Amino acid sequence: MASDNWYLTDDVDDFLGRAGGFLRSRPGLHVMQLTWAERVRTRGAAAYGCDAPLFGALEEAGEVRATFYRLPPRGIAPSPLTAEQADSLAARLAALGEPLPSVGADDDTAAAFVKAWQWYTGATAKLRDTQVRLYGLDRLVLPDPMPAGRARVLGERDLDEVMFWCREFARAVGEDVTIDAGTWPDTRFADKRYTLWETPDGTPVSVAGLNPNIGGQVQVDIVYTPAHLRGRGYAAAVTTAVTRAALAEGAEDVVLFADQSNPTSNALYQRLGYRPLADWASYEIHEAP
Repeated sequence: MASDNWYLTDDVDDFLGRAGGFLRSRPGLHVMQLTWAERVRTRGAAAYGCDAPLFGALEEAGEVRATFYRLPPRGIAPSPLTAEQADSLAARLAALGEPLPSVGADDDTAAAFVKAWQWYTGATAKLRDTQVRLYGLDRLVLPDPMPAGRARVLGERDLDEVMFWCREFARAVGEDVTIDAGTWPDTRFADKRYTLWETPDGTPVSVAGLNPNIGGQVQVDIVYTPAHLRGRGYAAAVTTAVTRAALAEGAEDVVLFADQSNPTSNALYQRLGYRPLADWASYEIHEAP
């Protein structure tokens, strides 16, 4: 497959004009491309610390077959690729002569791209410890029993509380991010809507976030319960609340990611009616001297 079949652009509107239909044809597996293209379209790449975005679409016989995006200093995130497509993309990007810090995609795509990238550049790669599983909602199944309490949607007046919960989540997952009033607008957390599950006395015990509806799909992101409050059904309750909210607002698809090393959360989401779509892997890439 010719590497020049990849059309590259730094214009997100151009990219979506070419590849939008393809991305929406399998929204679950294309959640990352849809989400980040929309973020760049609405807020600009600079809002996420990137001044040189790159998007690409593999075109054959007038049809888009695959896509990717790169927002330096982040790595590359391609849609599902065959081994041949991954090879052609690695060849195309290697010809640009720019370093690539990482790749994240479904397991097969990530592995195939890393193998090809090593061939073309001599780089080495290491699989990151945290691997996730992508789930898509089949049919929502309500928790039984549901813990006592209620869901409360947080609004603009609740920014301090939102930032507190996002800091707690980021700390728990080892995410290196500063979250305060000054940095908040430039974090990936700022474009979400958050819901708390509160006990009957009003004590907040769990939080879940929803990304904006993009092409009929909504991603649940984040879900977090403090360690000392787990095992009481609070995560199930708040996940149910935001899932119902997404469906009520017209979402045709609801997706979420779960850490594969956490059997509790994976079992929880499946009990609620989410079904596995793909396993996701991320590799750190170290360029050859």
